Amino acid sequence: MSGSVKDVKSKAELDNITKSGEAVIIHFWASWCDASKQMDQVFSHLSTDFPNTHFLTVEAEEQPEISEAFSVSSVPYFVFVKDGKTVDTLEGADPSSLATKVARVAGSANPGEPAAPASLGMAAGPTVLETVKEFAKQNGSSLQANQAQPGLSDALKNRLQQLIDSHPIMLFMKGNPEAPRCGFSQKVIDILKDETVKFGTFDILSDNEVREGLKLFSNWPTFPQLYCKGELLGGCDIAIAMHESGELKEVFRDHGIDAIGSVEAKVSGSENGKGGITQSTGLSTTLTSRLESLINSSPVMLFMKGRPTEPKCGFSGKVVAILQEEKVTFESFDILTDEEVRQGLKVYSNWSSYPQLYIKGELIGGSDIVLEMQKSGELKKILVEKGIVQKETLEDCLKSLITSSPVMLFMKGTPDAPRCGFSSKVVNALKEKGVSFGSFDILSDEEVRQGLKVFSNWPTFPQLYYKGELIGGCDIILELRDNGELKSTLSE
Repeated sequence: MSGSVKDVKSKAELDNITKSGEAVIIHFWASWCDASKQMDQVFSHLSTDFPNTHFLTVEAEEQPEISEAFSVSSVPYFVFVKDGKTVDTLEGADPSSLATKVARVAGSANPGEPAAPASLGMAAGPTVLETVKEFAKQNGSSLQANQAQPGLSDALKNRLQQLIDSHPIMLFMKGNPEAPRCGFSQKVIDILKDETVKFGTFDILSDNEVREGLKLFSNWPTFPQLYCKGELLGGCDIAIAMHESGELKEVFRDHGIDAIGSVEAKVSGSENGKGGITQSTGLSTTLTSRLESLINSSPVMLFMKGRPTEPKCGFSGKVVAILQEEKVTFESFDILTDEEVRQGLKVYSNWSSYPQLYIKGELIGGSDIVLEMQKSGELKKILVEKGIVQKETLEDCLKSLITSSPVMLFMKGTPDAPRCGFSSKVVNALKEKGVSFGSFDILSDEEVRQGLKVFSNWPTFPQLYYKGELIGGCDIILELRDNGELKSTLSE
């Protein structure tokens, strides 16, 4: 080896080099990526510093077989191989980290110390040093910038959720549909076009806050990311597999997303799939009778994918979780086990997607509607009206509120806008000590306000509870704070 960089043109060629057992560094790059071009300068200088190591480049989008074998989803991307095995990787343009990792894999006089490219050999010269400095300045490749990122703010969470929900099918990609900036994004665009569905997109290269935030929000570290009705389906590999198996078309169809111009879309005549049970369905008497029997086989009946203990889709899982939270006894039917029921029920109920929830024979809706009804309290109201669950007593309601948070404050107003001085003082005392707490505005519910006075035998507000036990009102909380006992009292 002479210390030069070799461009790899096939998986077979790469396999022949890696099986030698020697140290191999692979740089995955793309012609449109400026960071790749700049990192290539560093890569070239490092190859001179380590002449006994193989330095290889792979054009990621031109060599999909190699890229997929190493799970490459962005560029620049570096893979470090030794003894035929991948021992490390590096994503992004970080010359200092690249040099350090190269030194560890290839061997260095001082392997325990971080390496800077210009210090690894005279051949590196000042050019690469300037590159490192420039990258450190532009991309924050300092120690501080690489420290763990804080959690997502509520504002960012809301923004991400709004983006995800902005279209029934939403793709977060690099570039736009007319000009994708990576091959993986291009593949998913091609798949969606082949499925002939409408979809929205967001260019994550245009907004780094969204780009980094979405990785944490979805717990999915790469792009593109494909969502259907707010639920993450996956990245490029998953989209390809689902498309090839026909599952993607099935998922879209089951969530009421029809192909553009399809006959089924025209026949449904309803964007939301609503409309109740039709009188003339065109179904056979035998199938109609069977569907009615299934729907009425339990007061609460859920037609879903999979079973409650093992849902086969996130939407079905959501409805199961809601029913369990509401402590509702229910039966279910796995529509994946019976295609006749699966297709017939769509026609019978005039509802094109799953899951479908029925209460006393009446269609309530799918996951979005059930979730919205739970949030608004309407679901509980219907369950009570239909005799499915007993109406919660005031005492049960108060117990539930008191234990809804380990530290629970019943106050006038909210922590951000207290409606009395005593409530404000308690809020400030808790915040000063860094105590996390839940709150309830007693001005918003007169029944709770009056009931809690009797329940706690405490006639005034605010009232502070810890693990269901009353601590006291404003005077007691301030006394505990002044004595240095507040935080310990609320953490025992």
